[in-house]
Amino acid sequence: MTIDSDPTPVTLRWAVWLLRGQAVAVGLVAGWLVLADFTADTTDLTSALLVTAFAIGAAIVLWVLGGALLRLRAGARAPAIVLQLMLLPIGWFMIQGGIGWLGVPLIALGLGVTWLLVSPPTTRALGFE
Repeated sequence: MTIDSDPTPVTLRWAVWLLRGQAVAVGLVAGWLVLADFTADTTDLTSALLVTAFAIGAAIVLWVLGGALLRLRAGARAPAIVLQLMLLPIGWFMIQGGIGWLGVPLIALGLGVTWLLVSPPTTRALGFE
């Protein structure tokens, strides 16, 4: 008889790494937005602050969801999936806008992380089976 010292399957670990990577990427964008807010010549201050706050909030939520999934909190899976599926229309509109080099990977990332989160090993680890 063997005892598995790490009950976290590789699919869930990858999903967490990718969620945390997204959090860092969005956090970097938020940092750039803060810098842009302070250095812009003219701006609609309310809109600028709302976009910046949204980016900061998204980075925090992605990081927290990754941590919750790492602690095998089943309730974090659905919000994480919703955030990943939000990448699909974003990627689609990027493709339509002529920046397919970024839109296609975003769609692939959203679908990939969603698949990792609903895969059988992850589902079992989170107690859904």
